[in-house]
Amino acid sequence: MPAYNEEGTIEQIIALVLKSPYTGELLVVDDASTDGTAALVASIDDPRVRLVRQEQNRGKGAAIRRGFEEATMPFVIVQDADLEYDPGDYEQILAPLIDGRADVVFGSRFLTDRAHRVLYYWHSVGNRFLTTVSNMFTNLNLTDMETCYKAFRREVLSSFELEEDRFGIEPELTAKVARGGWRIYEVGISYSGRTYAEGKKIGWRDGIRAVFCILVYSPVGPRLRVRKAEPMVRWLTRARA
Repeated sequence: MPAYNEEGTIEQIIALVLKSPYTGELLVVDDASTDGTAALVASIDDPRVRLVRQEQNRGKGAAIRRGFEEATMPFVIVQDADLEYDPGDYEQILAPLIDGRADVVFGSRFLTDRAHRVLYYWHSVGNRFLTTVSNMFTNLNLTDMETCYKAFRREVLSSFELEEDRFGIEPELTAKVARGGWRIYEVGISYSGRTYAEGKKIGWRDGIRAVFCILVYSPVGPRLRVRKAEPMVRWLTRARA
């Protein structure tokens, strides 16, 4: 659970996570919060809760990477520290992992008839656009690449190295899972989005970065980088001659 200045919701979301019978441990990675987030987590008396503190604010992606490094359970799921995603959905998210059908499961906000808070139209357009571009470069047919709820067998996370510090972690994870040929499932989830006034942090710059990450980390990314470098290599070869 990456967390940055979430003192208004952190206790409530932790209580919901701990209520789930599927929770074996909860790693809360505090990304150098300036409010009381870390203190509230530290005050929770439950052996399953572990607070990991980042010395500097580095972003959601960096916090997720740290959580993956510290995780010890067979299955790992990303949980935001706000109340947008409901831990009551763990059962359907984890089911394909538990029964051996999947290596990775995405919780889709669009592939569902469950309750959704109605908010920003252009956010939904942006999400669908980024998912479509991601699918084009990964050859997947996901409906919600940008979802927080991604669950993994722990060995999947050990098979690649993550680099993104902010919200680019979502397309990077998707691309590297696709490159690894892992079995991916998608299930519908509920969603209660929040407004910017309520603390939503993602912005249009993150959308631009997401497109960059799709291009760089997708299965064709290495070939794109090689092709970009080829003209320079030919120029250097001619110059040396």
